[in-house]
Amino acid sequence: MRRDVREVGGAWTRYQRHAYPEPSEALAPWVARYWVVDWDYEEPYRQKIVPYPNVHLSFGGGRADVNGVVSGYQIKILEGSGHVFGVAFRAGCFRPWLGAPVSTISDRVVPATEVFGPDVPTAPDVSEVERFLLAHLPEDDPKAFAAADAVAAIADRPEVTRVETLADLLGTSVRGVQRLFAEYVGIGPKWVIRRYRLHEVTERMAAGGEIDWAAFAADLGYADQGHFIRDFRSMFGEPPTWYAQRY
Repeated sequence: MRRDVREVGGAWTRYQRHAYPEPSEALAPWVARYWVVDWDYEEPYRQKIVPYPNVHLSFGGGRADVNGVVSGYQIKILEGSGHVFGVAFRAGCFRPWLGAPVSTISDRVVPATEVFGPDVPTAPDVSEVERFLLAHLPEDDPKAFAAADAVAAIADRPEVTRVETLADLLGTSVRGVQRLFAEYVGIGPKWVIRRYRLHEVTERMAAGGEIDWAAFAADLGYADQGHFIRDFRSMFGEPPTWYAQRY
């Protein structure tokens, strides 16, 4: 199959501009980062978006939406010139804003007015979004911050390849971890573990050099290379050697 040359070798940087402003100190417990994307394509481009366990509030095209955690990769068609501004909430920390289990919006896009009310801005900048979020700041929820810490532990500890390991690390049961993630993260701990272990693969790709796929699969806790490739394909929509060409 012939590839779009704009998706290989980092060519996307000629067509897209990304920025990641930091949230204020008051919002840092809730917001992981802001993100801004601008693009300019003469011909439509199929943009692949690979998920993380974050809920996003996005502003673009004259609308504002809450984007729940997505369980698989997505394809967005980018054409002409465009701009999107977004808020990535810390994994686990959107539950107090939503007022319901985060799993209820997983794999869904909900108009932001359904969550925040009618005063949602539609084309804001960072300062306006900061004012808006501070005006809607919920009360602290210790379980939300515990869920965020659990996701951070997965991200920071490569040895966490099983839910049982995470439960031991957190001093709770497997079922307790599963309930926490369903309520606050919006997707199961097994999925989050798999996502962050596969993130290590893409980091290795970005660094360049040869990869021993069989050995790497074993390091990530996979029984064999075949299981690793199936997981990678389901998450990224293509096998690892094909995805590596993007770098």
